[in-house]
Amino acid sequence: MVFEFFTPGIAQICASAGADFLLFDMEHSAVSFDVIRQQIAFCRGLPITPIVRIPTTEYHFIARALDAGAKGIIVPMVESAEEAAEIVQFAKYPPLGRRGAAFGIAHDDFKAGSVPAKIAAANKEILVIAQIETERGLEAVDEIAATPGIDTLWLGQLDMTNFLGIPGDFEDQKYLEAVDLIVAASARHGKSLGLMAGDEKWAREYHAKGFNLIAFGLDHQLFQRALGDGLRLLNSLDRV
Repeated sequence: MVFEFFTPGIAQICASAGADFLLFDMEHSAVSFDVIRQQIAFCRGLPITPIVRIPTTEYHFIARALDAGAKGIIVPMVESAEEAAEIVQFAKYPPLGRRGAAFGIAHDDFKAGSVPAKIAAANKEILVIAQIETERGLEAVDEIAATPGIDTLWLGQLDMTNFLGIPGDFEDQKYLEAVDLIVAASARHGKSLGLMAGDEKWAREYHAKGFNLIAFGLDHQLFQRALGDGLRLLNSLDRV
């Protein structure tokens, strides 16, 4: 998940490391659409899929991210079936939604071609992810999961603890029960499950729960962790 390193090489670095996808965050970063468009362009020709987390449920965020070439969107704080349906309407072309049409631009590689074929491909291939991270979203999770066009439920674990009144406590029974509710809703409605795993322990535990779309780490935290390990080594050498 890219928060800080919106650099020309980040897509190639992550692809070379073996990543299948990159998540470009617009919710908590100050990144602009101009930069997002460039980052998606850097993914072209690489075996890596660009996904954008937009700031909120609004048409201009969803449509612009997709028109820039994002192959999927994550929408934060989805809290109702009505909101989930609106997201699908914004992300899909008619007859499945109300996304405005612009072809021969970035999202279809500036190529000519059959408009009906492009619409069908986009409606089939674009990944629509609803982030469940509030008590209201949890109450409506079954209806959100049942919404046609929502592909994935994404657990926002930190905000979930905040909204449950147990900030940062991932062992509290209320949080664990919330995770179980999300897992059960995804299973009932055949949706995939996603989250950001900060370390190997998180990845193993949540994969065992059924999470199959896992982002490993935030860019700056991975860098900081590796640098910290190296600096601790160097500092220890001074004391030898």
